Formats: sequence, C-alpha cells, structure tokens
Amino acid sequence: MESSSPQSPREVNVTFSSFGPLQFLAVLLFVALADVTIYRGMGYAGYAALFAAGPLLMAVAALRPRLRHVLPIAALAVLLSVRLAWWGSPLGVGLGFALLAAFAMSLSGLPPYVMEGIAFVAQTFGAGYVAIYRQWQRANRVSPTISGTGSMAVVLPVLAFTAFGLLFVLANPDLATALGEHFERFATAAREWLADFAPNVTEVLFCLAAFWIACGALRPLTANSLLEEKPPRSADSATSPVFSEPAPLYPAFRNTLLTVIALFAVYLVFEFQTLWFREFPTGFHYSGYAHEGAFWLTVALALTTLWLSLVFRGQTLDDPRLPRLRRLAWIWSLENLLLAAAVYHRLLIYVGFNGMTRMRVVGFCGISAVVIGFLLVLWKILARRDFVWLVRRQLWALFLFVYLYAVLPVDALVMRYNVQRILDGDPAPGVQISVHPIDPDGLLQLVPLLESDNEIVREGVRALLSEQHAESRRRERKRDSEGWTAFQSADRELGVRLEELKPRLRFADRAQRDAAWKRFRDYAYQWY
Repeated sequence: MESSSPQSPREVNVTFSSFGPLQFLAVLLFVALADVTIYRGMGYAGYAALFAAGPLLMAVAALRPRLRHVLPIAALAVLLSVRLAWWGSPLGVGLGFALLAAFAMSLSGLPPYVMEGIAFVAQTFGAGYVAIYRQWQRANRVSPTISGTGSMAVVLPVLAFTAFGLLFVLANPDLATALGEHFERFATAAREWLADFAPNVTEVLFCLAAFWIACGALRPLTANSLLEEKPPRSADSATSPVFSEPAPLYPAFRNTLLTVIALFAVYLVFEFQTLWFREFPTGFHYSGYAHEGAFWLTVALALTTLWLSLVFRGQTLDDPRLPRLRRLAWIWSLENLLLAAAVYHRLLIYVGFNGMTRMRVVGFCGISAVVIGFLLVLWKILARRDFVWLVRRQLWALFLFVYLYAVLPVDALVMRYNVQRILDGDPAPGVQISVHPIDPDGLLQLVPLLESDNEIVREGVRALLSEQHAESRRRERKRDSEGWTAFQSADRELGVRLEELKPRLRFADRAQRDAAWKRFRDYAYQWY
C-alpha cells in the first residue's frame, strides 16, 4: 500500500465549500457596499468607506481565514482610506482595489505576491461560477417546507397575532381609519423611496458582477502559488565534487564584469569632476543634467540590477570559480552605489535651482526603488536565492513605493518646502506655484506667503488664493448635492481657512486680480 507524503504548505487544496448563512449575508453586504460607494458613489469618500469596511466583511465571509498577512494589509487599506477621505486620487483608488485583492489572497492562505495577485484576479471569474453553483446546490438541498417544532414555535404565534390583531382593528372604525391613514403615509413614503432608490438594469448587472467577483475572490479555485521558490543553495555547493561543474558562460560573465567595472570607473571620475563641488554658470542646462540625465542614470542602475540577477543563477552558482566572480560583482556594486549617489545629487541640484515638484518626488521614489531592488540582488547573490525570490520582493518594493507616494501629502510637503525657501529670501521656487496644479493640501501651505516681503510674490499668491476661494465654494456646493460619497476633508478645510482670510483676499475687481497673477507668473518664469 502506498503511503501519502505530507502535503507542502504551498500546495493547499481548496475544498469548494458554499457560504453559510452569516458568510452569505457578509457577501451580500459587501455587494451593497460596493453598490453604494461605486455605482451610486460620487467621489473618493465612497471609495474610502469601501476600502475600510470591505476587508471586515471579506474576513467574515472567508472560508478559513489565515491571518499571516491579513493584519498588515488591513492596516495599509485603512491608512489609504484615511488619505482618500482627506484628498483622493485615481492612483489611490487603484491601490485600494489591489489591496482588496491582496486581502482576499491572504484570507485563502496565498502570500500576496504581485505576480500571483494578477493570476488570482484572473481566476476570480471562473471561481465565481463554481462558488455560485455550489451555493445553488446548497439552496436546492434545503426543504421548502417548514419542519421542526422550533420553527413552528415562532411562526404560529406570529401568524395568530397578525390575523387576530387585524380583525380587532377592523372591528373598530376609528382605529381602522387611523391605521389606514398611517398605512397611506407609509405607502407614499415607500413609493418615493422606491422611485429614488429602485435599481435600474445597469445597476442590477453591476451588483451581479460584484457578487460574482466577490464569490470568486472568497472561494478561489486554488491556493497554490503561481511560482515556486527554491530553497537557498548551501554555501559549499560550488566547491562540492557533486556540483562542481564549470559554467559555459563563466568567461563571458567575467569579461563583461571587468569591462563594466572599467567603464563605470571612468564615468564616475567624469561625473564627480563635472557636477560635484562647483558653481554652476548662468545658462547651465539644469533640466538636461538633473532631469533627463538623472533618468538615464536610473535606467543604467536598473539594467545593472537585471544583469546581476541573470548572471548569478543556474549553473553559475555551481561553478567552482564563483568566489572570483563574486569579487568582481562586489566591485561593480560599489560603483553602482556611487552612481546612485550621483543620481540623488543631480536631483538635489535641480531642487536647489527652483524648488520641489511632484515629479521630483516621483524621481526620488523611483531611484530609491531601484536602489532597494539593487540591494535585493546583492542579498540574492549573498544568500544564494533563486530568481523567483528576487522578482517577488522587487515587485513588493515597487508596490510599497507607489503606495507611499499615494498616501503621503505630497503637495503639502512640496509646497511647505518651497514656501520656506521663498520666505528665506529665495524667490526661485515661486515658479512651481505659478506653473503646476496644486491640490488643497498644497494651497493651505501658501497662506504664510501673504506675509512675504516680496510684493510681487505676496500679491500673486493673494490672487491665487482669492480665485481658489471662489472655486472651493463652487466645489463644496457641487459635493453637497452629490452626497456623502463625494466629501473631501482637505477641500472643506481649505474652504474654511480661505473664508477666514476672505477680507485679505478681496480685490477691487477681477481685472486687478488677474493683473496681480500675471505679474507674478511673468516674474517667476525666469526660473522655469
């Protein structure tokens, strides 16, 4: 007789179980929440409610919740919800749905890796069909007749109370008239409610689709990983007589590493001589060096990351000459870290020239994500991990940087920095106020400039805030008409603050306000 081997934790067979009464109710409530916040929703506050309450309903509806990754993902979802309620963005909404998918994966015991997440979302359509079919089978097994003394003990008293109570009411004309009036008012209110809230065909289809996807996410077809990580190789595998085999591409890899080490050394000398510890002349091409140049150096770092991850895998790790190849990799890695410092320096040059912007924050996040990815490659080489391990963690790092950008008050941080520079006597960052859109978080940071010693800046910011006061009031009226799902705390806070400043923001007429704004824009454009 064959003995079955213990099942690997990653090879979890899913039992296609139907939903119990409480679980099914949680699914229906999740669909209702999606209907109210997405289909009937008018803004980011609705999405905030969905991403905050949705995980709780999903946890109730799950088959056998696994809590290993659930709590950190739930915390990320709640933090994102707070950000969306304050001031939302399409990026934040997209990340919220990604977190819901990751939460559903974790409930089923599947680690929320990015590649597996894409496959998990794809399988929800087929899994939804299986889950609904199982639920239909469960419903057909339930007898339509009422059986058992427990049920009858509740049903019969209710029927008796209703029947005899109605007879007693009909026996008294005054009581029947009063009850009829109450019933008429109730019927009128019910008709009005149905007229306002009765779903149309499109909404019904939306709810059915949400139900289908929710069932598929909570009852997945499989909880097995899409890719399998191999255990780390032993440290002495390259010197073991069993595994000691020359890698065919070893000479090519060695010569390539020697070549790029020499090339990087020459370029780093040039970089430090031309851009470090020097005064930049008038007309210096800041955009070309600090913007476009930093991008291409970041691409070079990313290419290094890819190259090292491809070299140190497979037969190369079993080659007895591996220690020599590693030494070359460490030298090149040190040069790449110096190159990363050069990228940060170029970005700081641009910031020092005319202040911070959203895209410069993206630049800092981008190079930081590449550096983290590069460090993961070095750890992969040191710990002798496989390529799947690397890809999973690099995608995690990228997701976390995107998430960080979405939840941080970027405009508030950017404008606070620019405003402080201007108040310290450097008007160059004023160009970022004149040419870029600013969200309410950032606009709130401009208020101190109303006290600036620079009259052009002071009057230009006053004109901007005056216009934003009128815009804020229009947005507030629009959101009030759209309901609570359109609420944004940052916009409300901006409106309250500008209302307090209204006497200081008043101009004689619109022409005077426009002239002050144009004068400021023309003045700031010299630092564009």
